Amino acid sequence: MNGMIFDIQRFSVDDGPGIRTIVFLKGCNMRCAWCHNPEGLQTYPEIMFYPQKCIGCGKCIEVCPHNCHTSEAGERLFLRERCERCGECAKNCFSGALEVTGRSAAVGEIINEIKKDESYYINSGGGVTFSGGEPLLQADFLTELLTECKKIGLHCAIETAGNAEWSVFEKILPLTDLFLYDIKIVDEKLHEKMTGTGNKRIIENLKKLANEDTEIWVRTPEIPGVNDAPEEKQKFAGLLAELQTVKKHVYLPYHALGDSKYKSLGLSPPFQI
Repeated sequence: MNGMIFDIQRFSVDDGPGIRTIVFLKGCNMRCAWCHNPEGLQTYPEIMFYPQKCIGCGKCIEVCPHNCHTSEAGERLFLRERCERCGECAKNCFSGALEVTGRSAAVGEIINEIKKDESYYINSGGGVTFSGGEPLLQADFLTELLTECKKIGLHCAIETAGNAEWSVFEKILPLTDLFLYDIKIVDEKLHEKMTGTGNKRIIENLKKLANEDTEIWVRTPEIPGVNDAPEEKQKFAGLLAELQTVKKHVYLPYHALGDSKYKSLGLSPPFQI
């Protein structure tokens, strides 16, 4: 089976115990204003353009079949409205100014990549974490990945915002050792305003998950002026008090490292402090 991924990151120590490999699945059904992985939002490959890396060789202009690339008054322009995301420009870009984010990958290919660091997982108590985007949107692909990881005895974690049908959780529960569960905001109206979706299903799924035999770490990006007010933190405390099996709650500091990615995709960063 094939799925859509946008990155595989090795030697991570921030997304679960020990040394881990993070597999980023593409596609998300939320639009958090502060998202730092905008390249993971869409379900298809995209072209990222970093003009500051361009050396002016003109190869992209030469190879693009849709005339998306041009130069005017010495300025390199990428006409995205013409782009059909064939990736020819990125294949021929020597400086890395053009990159394709997102590709179809087979389960076996990903497992082979994960296995390269198997000794590090064993010695550090680490494993593999499936992140995104929202990995639960590719439920069948994710299930097959988890199944193959468990066959070789790996610790498996999933980072999710929980915005999926409970039936998806039931499918992957027997194969998952740890859920890194992202709760952004407890106030429903504020949640909808800042993420594009309500949070009833997200919170309901967390409560159901807390009644299962699995480990849960709740994680919250702390966004200045959004969810860092005392009233909102009090709501978090009230929610977590109901969930006796949640072992950890971590506030993750906000950063603007995704801003350059938005610009490379032809987008404006939606959130500014």
